[in-house]
Amino acid sequence: MIEARHLRVLRAVAATGSFSAAGRELGCTQPAVSQQMKALETSVGTPLLIRSGREMRLTQAGEALVRHAAGILAGLTAAEEEVAAIAGLRAGRVRLVSFPSGSSTLVPAALAALRAEHPGTRVSLEEAEPPRSVELLREGDCDVALAFRYEGAAGAEEWDDLVVRPLLTDRLVALVPERHRLARTASAESVAIGELAAEPWIAGCPRCRGQLVEVCEAAGFTPRIDFATDDYPAVVGLVGAGLGVAVLPQLAVESVRPRGARTLTLEPPVRREIVALTLPDLAQVPAVAATLDQLARAADRSRG
Repeated sequence: MIEARHLRVLRAVAATGSFSAAGRELGCTQPAVSQQMKALETSVGTPLLIRSGREMRLTQAGEALVRHAAGILAGLTAAEEEVAAIAGLRAGRVRLVSFPSGSSTLVPAALAALRAEHPGTRVSLEEAEPPRSVELLREGDCDVALAFRYEGAAGAEEWDDLVVRPLLTDRLVALVPERHRLARTASAESVAIGELAAEPWIAGCPRCRGQLVEVCEAAGFTPRIDFATDDYPAVVGLVGAGLGVAVLPQLAVESVRPRGARTLTLEPPVRREIVALTLPDLAQVPAVAATLDQLARAADRSRG
């Protein structure tokens, strides 16, 4: 195996014409240069220098290796500089996947702070709900996944192989029209979900409404879902128009302006844990670690 330090010695010898001059240029002794040249010749299995008295010249193999050494060492220097830039957060890339309400609340503040502190680090963003976002992380299609899981839900052990950075706890809230009987009650700040059993509901697609259905069934009823949409502004608009009621995460409500609708605290509380996920090896990458830190800070600010 040819080592870069041996190539540097060979170039110095070829340029200066002697071991002693090469040693002075490289800042080492003449015997050290001689020893490294012998090691290089052993590695390639053929002589590289012809020594005649005080003169020294390259063999054909030596000339070929010197010719290639320039490009090899230049490429190695460029690689070292790029790695150093990434390690020092002067460069780098992070692929982030987030669920929609996280994309509109936590992510903008986190990425703005990251860009201000490390302008050379670039972050791309795609949207996906868990468990798809977690699958993308494991498949190598992203570096950080912003995800959530509901308290008491099965499958918590599915994250055991990942680095889990807790960010905040997000509580579900009920959303009712402003003219709804519950909204008109001045003292009504909270509502039991059973009080909404007879209402028409606006909910997500069948894949996304599972948690809502479970909560309703635990309260003794199955919600009558008249409108299905995963678009939070659409949910708020439908509720505001008096077409039904909904339950949304507080984070989702914060991302839109609930015109014509009022939020009520849901009792008993239903919470979801918002986390940032990455793989153990990726957690050691400076740009990924900085992204996790900024997401945590954005979550802290949102709680304040």
